[in-house]
Amino acid sequence: MSHFDTPDKKVHQGRNIKRFREMLGIKQEALAIALGEDWSQKRVSLMEQRETIETNLLTQVAEIFKIPVEAIENLDEEQAVNIIANTFDNGSIGYQGNQNCTFHPIDKLVELHEEKIALYERMLKEKDEIMARLEKLIESK
Repeated sequence: MSHFDTPDKKVHQGRNIKRFREMLGIKQEALAIALGEDWSQKRVSLMEQRETIETNLLTQVAEIFKIPVEAIENLDEEQAVNIIANTFDNGSIGYQGNQNCTFHPIDKLVELHEEKIALYERMLKEKDEIMARLEKLIESK
């Protein structure tokens, strides 16, 4: 049996919905609106207190969150903490390389900075053109 198996422990699906909602920065009111007119903030709160959620509702919430249903069904925070605690020792820096990353973060920052500079230069050029037109208007009067 792997350390991912949970034979005796039930995952609290309502609590998992709450955790994902909070991680995504979604308020209960916003989730209620996304779920439909039969929903309210209070009803979302009650759902988040339930250990087991109906499959069709889990599917709907997962679609709203844009995550797999299995994430809500299987997230066991206690297990995740245990895995992390047993994976890293006190000397580790806790960095996991992302092999799928297609850009270097510093390059992205430089690119964003260059875009801001280009925008600022365009704005300055437009201001100079407007000032030149205004000066011509003033001289012509």
